[in-house]
Amino acid sequence: MKHSIDINCDVGEGVANEEELMPYLSSCNIACGAHAGDENTIKETIRLALKHHVKVGAHPSFPDKESFGRVILDIPDDQLQKSIENQINSVQNALLTQSGENLNHVKMHGALYNLSAVDLKMAKLVISAFSNTTSNAFLYVPYNSVIHKMALKNNIKIKVEAFADRNYNSDLTLVSRKNSNAILKKPKKIATHMLKIILEKKVVCEDGVVVEIDAQTYCFHGDNLGVKNNLKFIHEILQKNEIKIV
Repeated sequence: MKHSIDINCDVGEGVANEEELMPYLSSCNIACGAHAGDENTIKETIRLALKHHVKVGAHPSFPDKESFGRVILDIPDDQLQKSIENQINSVQNALLTQSGENLNHVKMHGALYNLSAVDLKMAKLVISAFSNTTSNAFLYVPYNSVIHKMALKNNIKIKVEAFADRNYNSDLTLVSRKNSNAILKKPKKIATHMLKIILEKKVVCEDGVVVEIDAQTYCFHGDNLGVKNNLKFIHEILQKNEIKIV
């Protein structure tokens, strides 16, 4: 194979489609109870991941089930950091109990992910919470973001992430979900989008501008309609292009 990538997916978020998605993933991001999920869904999602040899990661969020973690909350820094640490530990401890293994990675969710990509203070808080709870995990970060640069500066293991099913703005932020074109829904469009990033290290943004990007892991959202069909189609396209999923 000429290239190899990781395919990750946000799971344990109440959609209950993990059983059908796991065969197409190489890593998964499990909701930690703050924006979705609870102790039982964490344990069950880990069980399915282990069954399908999918690497397990934690998916912390602002503590906000009402808005699914997609709204920035105005809460004290120490309270937020403690919440993130508790969320990571909830998945990490459940994984240790079930398999004796440590987390493969941590990936922030929603507004927390987007804010730490552009805000220095939030990036520092996230990295502090991550460092306090993990010893050998990867941190999934967006390309050339504030948190990407800070993680490198602090010698943190990272995997740079690109979104397979989302449109980008020309500054490499994600097109807001309030816009009708935020989500890529058709398998062929997703394939064209992914192949451009993998083979050329470029992305065609929402306004038509082509921007440099480099990534090792590609995210599919588990709550998007048609996600199983999209993943199945992508597997076929990647194989034809000699791109291995690892």
